[in-house]
Amino acid sequence: MTLKTVNYFNTLIFALFLLALHIILSGPAFGQPRELTDMAGRTVLVPEEPERIVALAPSITELVFALDKEENLKGAVQYSDYPSRAEKLPRVGSYARPDVERIVRLEPDLVLAIRDGNPRQTIDRLEGMDIPVFTLDSDNLEEIMQSISALGLALNAEGRAGELVRDMQERLDQVQEKVAPAESRPSVFFQADAGPIIGAGASTFIDEMIHLAGGTNALAHKERYPRLGWEDILRLDPDVAVIASMSGGKDAHELTAAWQRWPQLRAVQQERVHVVDADVFERPTLRLLDGLEILAGLIHPQLFPDYNAY
Repeated sequence: MTLKTVNYFNTLIFALFLLALHIILSGPAFGQPRELTDMAGRTVLVPEEPERIVALAPSITELVFALDKEENLKGAVQYSDYPSRAEKLPRVGSYARPDVERIVRLEPDLVLAIRDGNPRQTIDRLEGMDIPVFTLDSDNLEEIMQSISALGLALNAEGRAGELVRDMQERLDQVQEKVAPAESRPSVFFQADAGPIIGAGASTFIDEMIHLAGGTNALAHKERYPRLGWEDILRLDPDVAVIASMSGGKDAHELTAAWQRWPQLRAVQQERVHVVDADVFERPTLRLLDGLEILAGLIHPQLFPDYNAY
């Protein structure tokens, strides 16, 4: 090969390299923030590759870990304790009272917020300092799956998000298939707290889960989280009582003992008063599918022998 030929090929290769570089650099997403629509309907300029993320809800922290993006998570709010590695993250207040100064000190390039829970003034202050805030919303199982997809897009984890959503949908379908032949839909009272007694009413994901698990929510006619007295529960007389763990700061024995004082209740007579892990049932995360399967086993033990231990 002559020197002239070598020079020609070197020139050609260099020209092709410059062309490729131009195409990459001129692409709309290269090195530039992406315009994404969050679940509050807002347009947010999200970094191409978020590297310093702060999550303003325990459920969001959990989802970031589920998407295998925990290495970029630099801060979280109080009670972000799942998985256990999340406990080591720096704290930035609570989800209801995020500490803006602590958030800013972590130098985030993306803050993840929850629409119902984080104060609007906190979001406004962060955005006023040119810190992008991407908001999620998870009032039901469908929205949880939408949140996972939206978060996957924001964190460049679309593939992993797709896997998680498909798994959730498959498990949801399996529960519905199993409860389909049930001859009855027992009434279920879900106790979210014990001091005072607070139940899960209409338009909550607990209400949705009870229905999907083959039951009837005893509080379906009530507001989202009504306060109740024992006289109200006696009138409702549910077939099944499900109590969130540590309600009112009480342990499982104390919680069930409170119900045992009313032997006329059907749930007590039939020994169907159960204490469950509050985090599995009350955080809008992937673990709600664990809660759905447990709940289905408590409502229809004959159809779900694998979940009878709960």
